Amino acid sequence: MSARRTGRVAPERAPRGTGRGRLKGRYWVALWLLGFLGVALMVQWRQSTALSTVRELSRLQRTRGALEVSRSAHLGEIHRSRSRSVLVPLVQQKLGLRLPEDAEITILQDPRTR
Repeated sequence: MSARRTGRVAPERAPRGTGRGRLKGRYWVALWLLGFLGVALMVQWRQSTALSTVRELSRLQRTRGALEVSRSAHLGEIHRSRSRSVLVPLVQQKLGLRLPEDAEITILQDPRTR
């Protein structure tokens, strides 16, 4: 039966898709799921980069510790090499120098202190 025969007028319906920015429930659910997925992916990326940064920092700290030990060993070797007990025999052997006797030592005074 048509509307003309019964005398009733059918309500006018707007065609689908002409709603002014209004989304139906399933679209909101899809948007929320996409938003949640995006945030979850960002958190996972941030945590994985933080984990790799922590590993790199740990490796660098171990390397720094080894370098500091090596540095202190080298400084100790330098200090030992500059000592009189090492230098005197080396100079006597290579340059043919000798230690002066007490009578051969002259102490000069600063003329400004007079």
